[in-house]
Amino acid sequence: MSAGGSRGRAGAGSGELVPYVAPLTVPPLLRPETGDVRTETEIALRPTWQRLHPQLPPTLMWGYDGCVPGPTIEVRRGQRVRIAWTNRIPKGSEYPVTAVEVPIGAPSPSTRPGRDGVAPIADVAALPAWSVTHLHGAQTGGGNDGWADNAVGFGDAQLAEYPNDHQAVQWWYHDHAMNITRWNVHTGLYGTYLIRDDEEDALQLPCGEREIPLLLADRNLDTDADGALNGRLLHKTVVVDPANAETGKPVSLPFTGPYTTVNGRIWPYASVDAAWHRFRLVNASNARIFDLVLVDEDDQPVPGALHQIGSDGGLLPRPVPVDFDEALPALTVAPAERMDLLIDFGALAGRRVRLVNKGPNQAPGVPDVPGNVPYPHVLEFRVGEDCVSDSFTLPEVLSGSFRKLTHDIEHGHRLIVLTPPATKGGGGHPEMWEMVEVEDAAGVQLPADGVIQLVNDKNELKTYRRTSRTFNDGLGFTIAEGSHEQWSFLNLAVNPPVVHPMHIHLADFQILGRDTYDASGFDVTVGGTVAPVTHDPDTPVPLPPNEQGHKDVFRALPGQMLRVMGKFDGAYGRFMYHCHLLEHEDMGMMRPFVVMPKEALKFDHGAGHGGGHGEHGGHAA
Repeated sequence: MSAGGSRGRAGAGSGELVPYVAPLTVPPLLRPETGDVRTETEIALRPTWQRLHPQLPPTLMWGYDGCVPGPTIEVRRGQRVRIAWTNRIPKGSEYPVTAVEVPIGAPSPSTRPGRDGVAPIADVAALPAWSVTHLHGAQTGGGNDGWADNAVGFGDAQLAEYPNDHQAVQWWYHDHAMNITRWNVHTGLYGTYLIRDDEEDALQLPCGEREIPLLLADRNLDTDADGALNGRLLHKTVVVDPANAETGKPVSLPFTGPYTTVNGRIWPYASVDAAWHRFRLVNASNARIFDLVLVDEDDQPVPGALHQIGSDGGLLPRPVPVDFDEALPALTVAPAERMDLLIDFGALAGRRVRLVNKGPNQAPGVPDVPGNVPYPHVLEFRVGEDCVSDSFTLPEVLSGSFRKLTHDIEHGHRLIVLTPPATKGGGGHPEMWEMVEVEDAAGVQLPADGVIQLVNDKNELKTYRRTSRTFNDGLGFTIAEGSHEQWSFLNLAVNPPVVHPMHIHLADFQILGRDTYDASGFDVTVGGTVAPVTHDPDTPVPLPPNEQGHKDVFRALPGQMLRVMGKFDGAYGRFMYHCHLLEHEDMGMMRPFVVMPKEALKFDHGAGHGGGHGEHGGHAA
């Protein structure tokens, strides 16, 4: 495909946006002072006008220090810093996002700009500047974590302290305000955060202008009466249940938009040397899952040039070559996942190659229908023709400090069930159920609401009952600081299939594996199983090599049990775990947990804190 042909549906003659006409911008770099920790660094939330594309008028947004994305914060390991996240968005400021809910259709309305004649949601337009910042991935006390209810208004500051005692890593920060995270992040409240250490330094990875953050976020835009794009941010979601029988309110799907922004620009280009470059990628989208492929001018995958060297929690043990073959056909990155990537442009001098999205364009949970073809554009690399000095060599081993977690480690167990949206009592939205095993199931009358039976990988029949389903239900998980735990997420949302990227605050995890389960025994009208959910030993799920490092976001796939293990150490307090599809998070797929000293936990009265060390689902050590 030629450079001109690459415009596809976005040709200038059609009045649509033309891809790859604006240069990639790089967020400013912020290195907090290394002196007295009592001197905090202020990062102020401010309104800003930003041009997302040269064909558009400026767009009203909110940004950290008036930037979208916010500044890239960089610290050394062990450099404790305090940040005052200060709200400088004046009272009465216009909310930057127009929100609408439109009827479902084919092709999906999420592929189209404009409100389709639907009036904006007045309650969203009336929202104040109420925000709290969460440093995603940080190991810090609960009081610094960005608890969703602890948001601040104009003139107030959220003072947070970060020890940064962590291996080299890319975290990111974003709004986490209760009920409205989906819209606040949409305004532009996100940025990236890097920790450096000696182990990373020793690798002599590409740096300076050859290390570039890439913050991806899909967006939609409103239109004027004549159909012209007016640059206004549009949160347009698709209604699947106009008058839900339980709530009387419409039930809508998570947001996906037609335009991919990279560092706050729609479909930019980056001029790069014919040398190795490092890209620190974050999926900052509300709900879009990208399937990224590096392609050439003929839209064919470029083999041998791209390697993944890190994931959410830092460096992988070894580089993972991405040849876009059957083993790894694309880089799948869900919301809040990070990827540390190296691209060798040395053999691509004078050429243009592109990072494109091969994934579907519709919202999670919508089946593929004709016409759901996305704009694939993400980012074009324009490789210089000149020979340049480049002494970098890809190392065989990246992290000698990495240690794999196994079942041999003493650990507790948690089972969380992810329900289909239409489950009884769920109000039309998917839910997270915390479960405890019923020791004596003989007296349980089945089927029953909130009771699930499963046959595990040891062919054992287990019975579980639900202990919570909403954020405001009683506290369920209390964890001893310093302990390892295995959390298992059973995703029953198979018709239609929904992928839930699950995020647990505070701790680094490793994925132990995924197991296939027949979920047909779960009945949404009953709210439980009418036949056991059964392990399928004939359908193994291989774990890709790029998911075998430290992670804090993990894709729970439909009809599977996802098993992860982590250590809750280095901090105390009340934290959250949730689905990182922001619409799901706001709709109730979020729950609290508490970490406290093991010595104090001995005096716990036990109410609602069960299930910490009981075995379940056949996943015992």
